[in-house]
Amino acid sequence: MREQGESVELRGALLRLRRGTGLPVVFGGLLHEGRGLRIGELNGAVTPALHGLAISAGSGLGGKCLALARPCAVTDYPSAQHITHEYDRPVSAEGLRSVIAVPVVVRRKVRGVLYGALRDALPIGERIFDAAVAAARDVEQALAVREEVQQLLTPTPSGPSWGEVRQAYGELRELAPRVADPELRARLLAVCGRLESASGTSAPAPGVTLTPRETDVLAAVASGATNATAAARLGLRPETVKGYLRSAMRKLGAHTRLEAVVAARRAGALP
Repeated sequence: MREQGESVELRGALLRLRRGTGLPVVFGGLLHEGRGLRIGELNGAVTPALHGLAISAGSGLGGKCLALARPCAVTDYPSAQHITHEYDRPVSAEGLRSVIAVPVVVRRKVRGVLYGALRDALPIGERIFDAAVAAARDVEQALAVREEVQQLLTPTPSGPSWGEVRQAYGELRELAPRVADPELRARLLAVCGRLESASGTSAPAPGVTLTPRETDVLAAVASGATNATAAARLGLRPETVKGYLRSAMRKLGAHTRLEAVVAARRAGALP
């Protein structure tokens, strides 16, 4: 189930990459313990040549990307001199020439590789490079969220401090709206609900009902974020964040940001 959910995130990132850049072919795979990296998702391919291909660190363009943990690109794959050529046959079968490979790095560990390719020997432009890096970061965030959820659901002999719990709650509330997998998003929000319940108040105060976005903004504010920082984290405009914050403060009867956070905690809306 976990690997299936991760594949959903990878598939979505590749689809956005292709739509946003016009690349004819995008593909990628994630590292799974004991099995290495295999190409599991393709979009735009006309042959099955690349599907299931096992990538070894240091071999080919993707293997070089794995080994160096940084983006790598070639303008003409068959004649490229700074990569090895173990994968020339499937690459040629798909007719790929110009290829970029970008690592998915979570907590300094490479967890996968995303590729974008042209069927012509043309340089990879800055716009495509930036889009590929952004797609990899989307997958990185999704994997990081999964790990956070797993850690919160796994009992430990000595639990985290309440401050750490609050910080984790704020981060999870910020990341939840970005998760494409609906099952994971629902699970993530359920964990947030458990953290809210663990705050020592069994139910919100009468008449206080915050919307999910108001709660997201207050969680960001509680972590010390400015409106601009909260906007960047939540994918909103600063003016929109201000609007949600004003609305939450009005509901909570608060006159300052700090009062709103304290009131929300007392109401059981924040841990």
